Amino acid sequence: MKKSAVHLLLAPALFLAGFVLPNAAAETGLLPTVAEASDYKATSTHAEVMAFIKALQSRSPNLRVETIARSTEGRDIPLLVLGRPLPASPEAFRDDPRLVVYIQANIHAGEVEGKEASLALARDILLDSALPYLDKLVVLIGPNFNPDGNDRISSANRRNQNGPERGVGVRHNGQGLDLNRDGVKLESPEMRGLVENVLRRWDPALVVDCHTTNGAYHEEPVTYAWQINPNSDPLLRTYMWNTLLPAVDERLEETYGYLSIPYGDPREYPDLAKGWEIYSHQPRYVTNYVGLRNRLAILDENYVYADYKTRVLSCKALLRSILDYCLDHAAEIRGLVRGADARAAERWRNTEPADQFHTAFELKPLPEKVVILGYEVEVTPREGTWPLVRRTDRKRTYTVDYYADVVPTRSIPFAWGYFLPAADPEVVEKLLQHGLVVERLTRPVKAEVEGFRITEIKPDERLFQGHWMTRAKGERFTETREFPTGTIFVGTANPLGSLAACLLDPESDDGLLLWNFFDRQLVPQWGRGFLPYPVYRAPGPLELEKEPLSKQSK
Repeated sequence: MKKSAVHLLLAPALFLAGFVLPNAAAETGLLPTVAEASDYKATSTHAEVMAFIKALQSRSPNLRVETIARSTEGRDIPLLVLGRPLPASPEAFRDDPRLVVYIQANIHAGEVEGKEASLALARDILLDSALPYLDKLVVLIGPNFNPDGNDRISSANRRNQNGPERGVGVRHNGQGLDLNRDGVKLESPEMRGLVENVLRRWDPALVVDCHTTNGAYHEEPVTYAWQINPNSDPLLRTYMWNTLLPAVDERLEETYGYLSIPYGDPREYPDLAKGWEIYSHQPRYVTNYVGLRNRLAILDENYVYADYKTRVLSCKALLRSILDYCLDHAAEIRGLVRGADARAAERWRNTEPADQFHTAFELKPLPEKVVILGYEVEVTPREGTWPLVRRTDRKRTYTVDYYADVVPTRSIPFAWGYFLPAADPEVVEKLLQHGLVVERLTRPVKAEVEGFRITEIKPDERLFQGHWMTRAKGERFTETREFPTGTIFVGTANPLGSLAACLLDPESDDGLLLWNFFDRQLVPQWGRGFLPYPVYRAPGPLELEKEPLSKQSK
């Protein structure tokens, strides 16, 4: 992020002075959120969220409420659709020049700032006629994505967090799952609803996912990141880092008075001087998953040690800054995502794509260093557990390497498509849930394909999200094979081709093999050894006769 250390050192005066733009709705007491009404001592229950939305809907014709999903415990998860005029439907909206932006909050229901900020933002947009966002945008808001976790409010949750004093919810959903690790397996109703009813139905160009940090000590109340998986469109990733986020960062500081830095943790905790490191690149995370769908994504991480009021207000200011940018660059962003889709669809136009599918990675620093207004800490070792880290009052400005460049170390040519000759219905259903182009051969075909011969399978030593994750090693081989009528085929010359590769390639570090969806097909019923991985790569274009598969026809 191109920001000078001198500029950063001047900015705290704005933040400490509490400089924010006036909020007419809040100042007049019109429809306060639970956070505002409690003087930032409480957060809202799901019932209070729904009551707030109902009251807001009665005051504005520019709001429609849809349902993302029904949670495990039976709570409807609201999706607020803000538009002037409201689109009649996503289908009727396809030729509309307005840009669709989706803001999601409370996926981890102990991290409530985004929930309160997005509700207040929805109110301001709808009731403050001076705000211009709906001139060029349709804004979608999912304020309470994890209502089951939300309603387990207790002051014992996230005790390291600075408020709210009346407590917050828990990280997991009603199934005990971390929803921000469910982007590949889609085992929760919440994530399946997100894909079907938001990403596929409304196709937002930009998704913002709101969280709260757990980590290092610094002064900046807002941190942020973007989609970083190297198999996502490189031009979109570059645009986020070099163009969109620097502009949002500048607007957040100069217009709204809040400091921000790129999201990360100390590379060698808790020593900030050793470098700053971004989150992981896998598509199990919502932000990276959205990137593999050729859309822009922002991870908002509000600073856990700032007071609750500051966290809510700075989060709201960040959302305003993002919408400000989208308002000014709506046509540009639409063009960028359309370009990414076109590049993916035309990947095989000349039969020899330059694209590579990446299967192993290392994290390297970006060219620009990051400047962090931090604190020195005192560390007390503790036997058998993490050391005790205490923040001192000694401020220190750190200028450090930012490890946020995920560099491929192993790659293979991108496949034209994948054959699944004995597809498990559960695997087919999963592919359809993601919205992939899934087809069935209507005539047999003989083709030279690439298979994967497994030589070792090793599950992880610890359960994760209810899975003993399968790590397979092996070798690729080429053979001529006949695929009968009815064989499932998944092509990659389409906007979701990179997602298809991540789900189906045997060496993907976050695919369906890793998440146990192929376990029943990897070993024989009797004897030793392994069966070939039941997915075959088509290395180049083939003449196929096939028909699309739907959930009803499978």
